[in-house]
Amino acid sequence: MSSLRLFVAVSPPDQAVQELRRAVDALRSLPGAGKLRWTGTPGWHFTLAFLGSVDEELVPELDERLARAAHRAEPFPLRLHGGGRFGGRALWVGAAGSLDTLRLLAERADAAARRTGIPMDEHRRYSPHLTLARSRTDADLRPYVEALADFESTPWEVGELALVRSNLPVGGVPGEKPRYETVASWSLGR
Repeated sequence: MSSLRLFVAVSPPDQAVQELRRAVDALRSLPGAGKLRWTGTPGWHFTLAFLGSVDEELVPELDERLARAAHRAEPFPLRLHGGGRFGGRALWVGAAGSLDTLRLLAERADAAARRTGIPMDEHRRYSPHLTLARSRTDADLRPYVEALADFESTPWEVGELALVRSNLPVGGVPGEKPRYETVASWSLGR
């Protein structure tokens, strides 16, 4: 029986990605930026539920449950906003807009996975973030967060929920990033 490494996500549109790319390019010129592992634009998404390794036989039922979750949520406004950090290990950009709707969608994605039989980590309040960089050791990420304080992308309407496969690099090539492949997606609303 084979398995897939999966997560459920919402992705920003091209315009917001381009705006964020310009902001990140400026961050890369800050002292110490070369020691961070920067995520590439294909990895820029809001993970709603990380499912981990999922048996392929569960995917059809998961697909049905996620489709229902998507159809129960109406499209909603969102924008990339500000920045933050998880300790000294992860730098992220946040979100603004209909965060309650985004959180509800995350809860429904988590519930869909649980009902499918996928073991999920302990449930905690969803904190919307899009990871920009990571550090293997504690780094002072405060200058990056400060530089992102006024960042605001053009608002967009979230209209789709996606089930994404993460293909991890093989062979230990330094700097190689995971490849992401959309397995299925559903429009929000009926």
